[in-house]
Amino acid sequence: MANLKDLRVRIASVKSTQRITSAMKMVAAAKLRRAQDLAQESRPYAERMERMLSSVAAGASAMAGAPPLLVGTGRDDSHLLIVMSSDRGLCGGFNGNVARWTRLRVRELQGQGKQVKLLIVGRKGYAALRSEFRSIIVDTIEDSAKPAPKYDVAKEIAARVGEMFAAGEFDVCTIVYNRFVSALTQPTTPQQLVPFALPEGDAPADTSGDGGAVYEFEPSEEEILGELVPRNLAIQVFRSMLESFASEQGARMTAMDNATRNAGDLINDLTIEYNRTRQAAITKELIEIISGAEAL
Repeated sequence: MANLKDLRVRIASVKSTQRITSAMKMVAAAKLRRAQDLAQESRPYAERMERMLSSVAAGASAMAGAPPLLVGTGRDDSHLLIVMSSDRGLCGGFNGNVARWTRLRVRELQGQGKQVKLLIVGRKGYAALRSEFRSIIVDTIEDSAKPAPKYDVAKEIAARVGEMFAAGEFDVCTIVYNRFVSALTQPTTPQQLVPFALPEGDAPADTSGDGGAVYEFEPSEEEILGELVPRNLAIQVFRSMLESFASEQGARMTAMDNATRNAGDLINDLTIEYNRTRQAAITKELIEIISGAEAL
């Protein structure tokens, strides 16, 4: 059984930890509000861009000058996975969920004889995957969300993906991130970027209400798509960065709240044990004094 000094030291240590976790919870809560607003504001534009491209993707394969990023190579022998993680920890299962999904997907693709490459955003994703998949990690991007996600970083990532595709380094590109639903719910979400894929549950845009109208493009349709497809790639990457950042703050706030509550419970248990130990020590001393007095 621990003595009174050990219990006092441990109670003080847990109280110090509780103050830290409580402060981190408040900081994460403050960041979450802004991050949530940014993520929700980015969704309408990104979703509208997807719907617009989906309306032309069906006929793009027959287009002579269709952008390769839109129609792909026609193969799926090589896959690039962009893994969105965080640079900091103490956010519950946020990074673990993304790493777990990535491991399962890599093993599945490799089991099918596919070549897989990983482009990791965030230190924690690299730390979780490097021991098993170091040989297939092409690069790690750090501090992409410091202090908040920036569109310029998303453009750089999209440009890197475009260069790798042009060099024939992959056929299919998928980004995986935690989509923000609430502070308690951030489901791991994969989204195929190259070639363009219609999101699950959506249908191609219905143009029957246009009366069979024929559109003329100025400049040409190929030039317009050549500009919009790379921009859409950057927008979708930026959207995933915002969703991931909001999810990180929500997961950290929840994790620190749980840690603060657990510290409080532990302090109560230690205090009870301290009081019982102190009472037992006092009782023992009284018994010794009474026994000595009776012996005289």
